[in-house]
Amino acid sequence: MRRFLVVPLLFVSSLSTVPAQASEDAEDWRLFGNVLALVQQFVRAAAAAPDAESARSGAITGVDSVLAGKNAEANRAVGDVLSEVLREMPAEQRGAFTSIARDVLTIARREQLRAPVERDKDDALRARKDLHAMGLRYWDEQQYEEAVKRGDRIAVELFLAGKGLAPRTPR
Repeated sequence: MRRFLVVPLLFVSSLSTVPAQASEDAEDWRLFGNVLALVQQFVRAAAAAPDAESARSGAITGVDSVLAGKNAEANRAVGDVLSEVLREMPAEQRGAFTSIARDVLTIARREQLRAPVERDKDDALRARKDLHAMGLRYWDEQQYEEAVKRGDRIAVELFLAGKGLAPRTPR
């Protein structure tokens, strides 16, 4: 999982320890059930990814919808969890708690938006290293053209992913 999933999962996991350590009354188990329902949304979204790279890269629309507040079941679970936690919390701590919760969500969204940029850089660096390992220079247009002529699709894809060649304008 990408970093943008770690922050919300750690936050939710920390909440789940409260009912696990408390007595077995109905309120505690309802809170624990809501925490599980929320975690389940993240896990389900990650499991629905078509491949491991999609799950790692954060290109999971299910996780995106949970973090963006577009998943009704996750919204209900978050609302129920927060209601339970805030109900018994003294008023003077509620403000700090809700501020922290907003900040955690802001961090998660920022990480979610930053992930594609970092992934793009990582992919370009990896392609450049792979080309170097093949004895090719990622900026060499002649080597790129020779790879195209010989039909070396792997090298061509690595050249393009390495982003070392200037884009050509049509003549």
